Amino acid sequence: MEIEQRNLGRTGLTVSLLGLGGGGNSRLGLSVGQDENHAAEVVRAGLDMGLTMLDTARGYGTERAVGLALRGRKRDQVVVSSKSPYDDESERLLSAQDFAQNLDTSLRELGLEWIDIYFIHGLAAESYAAVRERFLPVLQQARQAGKIRFFGLTEQFEHDTRHEMLRLALRDEDWDVFMVGHNLINPSARERVLAETRRRGIATLGMFAVRRGLIDPGWLRKLLRRLAQNGEVEPGLADQENLMAALGLEGVCETLAEAAYRFSAFTPGMDCVLSGTSSAAHLRQNLEAVRRGPLPPAALARLQELFGRIDSVSAQVRE
Repeated sequence: MEIEQRNLGRTGLTVSLLGLGGGGNSRLGLSVGQDENHAAEVVRAGLDMGLTMLDTARGYGTERAVGLALRGRKRDQVVVSSKSPYDDESERLLSAQDFAQNLDTSLRELGLEWIDIYFIHGLAAESYAAVRERFLPVLQQARQAGKIRFFGLTEQFEHDTRHEMLRLALRDEDWDVFMVGHNLINPSARERVLAETRRRGIATLGMFAVRRGLIDPGWLRKLLRRLAQNGEVEPGLADQENLMAALGLEGVCETLAEAAYRFSAFTPGMDCVLSGTSSAAHLRQNLEAVRRGPLPPAALARLQELFGRIDSVSAQVRE
């Protein structure tokens, strides 16, 4: 299946418009009772569809599945990213040695000689300065040793909905790639992060394009009611009988998920949007969604009118 390929910032890497994420609620099927072989088959299916960006992490438990899927594949035809946490279960900062060991473990689990992008995973703003001081030299040494090619940061979008950590990181010149939360309910990254990364050539991978609040209309209504109570969206939006029409999406998209992927994938400054999944069929649906291209101007204008100033939620709805 043909899919648009994009330059990944200033890295010189080229990746597919849609990438495959090994985390999220599904973890390639591991979260819903499937085994590692199934997870590897999902990755292989994604590669066969033309996806060239694969993301995983120490914390996902999917590095081995990604490694299985890559066996026999040409290494230069896929970009692989993984991540290490920066603290332990007691929320104490890892030692530089333990962080370096996590990288070596990622390499071993993936069965790779090098990882294209290695991230510090889910960094909180209050930890940024200490993490940068302790782990940036480790990442630089790993690059010199040929273990990684580029490195960057991922944010805690569910908690850091205003992108405070990445805004701190943008003050420095150290980072090659950011993983940023962005969706049609909270598009604040467009101005707060993507405008600057685009200007400076920092690569961007998008996460949270779709969460439960952008899959299930019932949950979206619950989220909209909460936003209305806070004065962040117009009253009564959640109670519109035809929610797709109220959002300006009727006749434009078949589903909310399609709208969400198209919205994020074609936001200026976004290089690649990640899709988590537990099945090849679901991944193909998401790929077909982004292949339909950007949302039309009228739909974008309506979404901007409704949600353009929201920065308080991630669209991950909880009970």
